[in-house]
Amino acid sequence: MAADIKRVFDLLKFSLEQPKSEFINGKVNGKWINYSTEEFCATVDSLSRGLIKVGIKKGGRVAVMSHNRPEWNIADFAANQIGAYQIPLYPTLADHDIQFILKDAEISIIFVADEDLYKKVKPNIEAVNPQIKIYTFNEVSGADNWKVLINDGQNSPEINLDEHRNQITPEDILTLIYTSGTTGTPKGVMLTHSNLVCNFVHSAVVMPQGVNKGLSFLPLSHIFERMIIYLYLFNRTSVYYAESMETIVADIQHVKPNAFSTVPRLLEKVYDKIMEKGKSLSGVKKGIFFWSVALAEKYTIDAGAWYNFKLSIARKLVFKKWQEALGGQIVVIVSGGAALNPRLARIFWAAGMPVFEGYGLTETSPVITVNHFGGTMFGSVGEVISGVEVKIAPDGEVLTRGHQVMKGYYNRPDLTDEAIDKDGWFHTGDIGELVDGRFLRITDRKKEMFKTAGGKYIAPQMLENKYKESIFIEQIMVLGENRKFPSALVVPNFETLKNWAARKGISFTSNEEIIKNEQILAKYNEVIEAANVGFGKWEQIKRIALLPKEWSIDGGELTPKLSLKRKVITEKNNTIIEKIYKDAEDYKAST
Repeated sequence: MAADIKRVFDLLKFSLEQPKSEFINGKVNGKWINYSTEEFCATVDSLSRGLIKVGIKKGGRVAVMSHNRPEWNIADFAANQIGAYQIPLYPTLADHDIQFILKDAEISIIFVADEDLYKKVKPNIEAVNPQIKIYTFNEVSGADNWKVLINDGQNSPEINLDEHRNQITPEDILTLIYTSGTTGTPKGVMLTHSNLVCNFVHSAVVMPQGVNKGLSFLPLSHIFERMIIYLYLFNRTSVYYAESMETIVADIQHVKPNAFSTVPRLLEKVYDKIMEKGKSLSGVKKGIFFWSVALAEKYTIDAGAWYNFKLSIARKLVFKKWQEALGGQIVVIVSGGAALNPRLARIFWAAGMPVFEGYGLTETSPVITVNHFGGTMFGSVGEVISGVEVKIAPDGEVLTRGHQVMKGYYNRPDLTDEAIDKDGWFHTGDIGELVDGRFLRITDRKKEMFKTAGGKYIAPQMLENKYKESIFIEQIMVLGENRKFPSALVVPNFETLKNWAARKGISFTSNEEIIKNEQILAKYNEVIEAANVGFGKWEQIKRIALLPKEWSIDGGELTPKLSLKRKVITEKNNTIIEKIYKDAEDYKAST
């Protein structure tokens, strides 16, 4: 570990040793806003002094509710270098969760991005504690702007920030992150400066030389992307925030990043769009395209000279265009948050854009394991990072301990004792195995596994990942607890489906109409049947129901890291689920 980086804010002094003209950068209304290292650090210091002027000190509580932008980082560093706890709030949080966190974390000040979030937060503050101060990053009529604090800080040079920095130890709390989870009340995860510093230092194996620009679009409110940003700064990589998911294609072309972090679903969407374009080709071009994809599916790191010769041809004729679609200068892609399909990983590696999959939780700062150039195994989440231990419990649960494990759950010692045993092992709730004693493979969530009426255990994630290999499936949830057989709710990839329907001469006016078409239903049963091959008879999907609308964070069906909220989805679709099993019983009775 670099001796001079013991607390997260030490990254600022570290960055000033080799300043950049484009250090942290964001895009607002189509225009890029660039902060140089000196400008960024000076603004952080001014904001820190401004926070001190309004009474924030070590142990104070400062919240940030904003989409990714440089101001998010400025507020983060300004709080943590004076010892205040930074509490990130997802912009999509429901009112009851906002109120719970405001009260539980005893927040004094909250920064919000814009007018929409100001209007969302203000009534919740009025309900909990009208004394909580709100500052906006954008100019909002009737609201205090964060520049008031910055200006106050600039006019207060007598405040010696080193006196505040020197009071902060690596074991002091950096942040409270409230996990949304898939059920229950949010839990405040207490992470220290040491948790994060050790994590980004030992996760730096994923960043080879040549990573000078990193594009960011996953939410900073989640510990995964936040740690990645710290890691970029540690790696002396300039950070660029995409304006939105809608502008990401243009933003990639402008920035031409060497790296970005993502969740598997976004890679799947990129792949699906490429495959659709491939299907529209004809003749020799189409043949070369699918020859290249088939070759890529067989990729291994040590494939041999003959394979590499063929791959060099495929890269020149086909995969070069894939690279250009992602800016043309990708060195590495980091994937987390959910399981990455090994087939997809092989294809991206073969295309010259290595994807390093890692694993961890909010409670582990977050990285426990990660693949990297020094050691990669497709289908695994990589090797344990330095300073971390992993073992598999008798029931298959993954346990871990080390510098990455949280201090505990805020105000919940009972839950802390449940999660961390007397020997310091954190119980992840995931089922997994160590391959060759080296690579961790996650097979499912312990709480998500279920037993059918026949007594057979089903691991839904493993099944879902297989079914999602089909370009026809956007989302899927396998169910069947205490039922006679597994079934699934399926959200079609409507773009792919509509193109297929057009080729078959099937007309429709809405998603609701198309999913009732007999030919469409037959097609999806065919897709499921093909994916069933290889699974045991007891775990194969027997029945499905197509849904007309994609699950989303705003809709409440997904967590901010795009995990399925299975209980919510089940409750919303209970009538459809009951019909699946009733129709099956009626069919059996009639035969």
